Amino acid sequence: MTFISAATILFVVMGPTGNIPLFLSLLKGVPPARRPYIILRELVAALLVLLAFMFFGKPILALFQLTGHSLSIAGGIILFLISLKLIFSTPEKIYSFESTGEPFIVPMAVPSIAGPSAIITVMLMASREPDHLVKWVSALLAAWGALAILLLLSGRIGGWLGEKGLNPLQRLMGMLLSAISVQMLLSGVTAYLATLPK
Repeated sequence: MTFISAATILFVVMGPTGNIPLFLSLLKGVPPARRPYIILRELVAALLVLLAFMFFGKPILALFQLTGHSLSIAGGIILFLISLKLIFSTPEKIYSFESTGEPFIVPMAVPSIAGPSAIITVMLMASREPDHLVKWVSALLAAWGALAILLLLSGRIGGWLGEKGLNPLQRLMGMLLSAISVQMLLSGVTAYLATLPK
């Protein structure tokens, strides 16, 4: 996997199109001047969670006696299910959280940004090619930076695009994620079949 493909996958699985309307909804009752600070705080918390799983993913796999190809197959299935949700749901229905004052960590950082799919993806990258950890961290930071810019501009983006603009963009991201998930699944199955005795 290249740096660009890794950054693209991470960017997609962190759900930019689904998180924009979600964040707008959750921060509706928060003063506009404070919203950027909350978004940045949640972004940093999500990044720390993902970095923790990236660096300690291998010991976690060893603890549960999991292999890289089993994680690849599981990750592909989960990503495919998420892609279906992106394609066939409207942005505000991707998550069903309700806003109760100022959110903290949940649900904005986890699981909206650092959700199961993102966690599995960083663990998969680190476990399959541990020698390229610097590349995976760089890809994560690049994807996180792009997401941070979008979320910090979420108020303006939501106003520009509206629901009619966000819906097709979300479905396009879902189509891209579905293709990525199928490739992950095929790679996992191929790797597993290679381990079988001939």
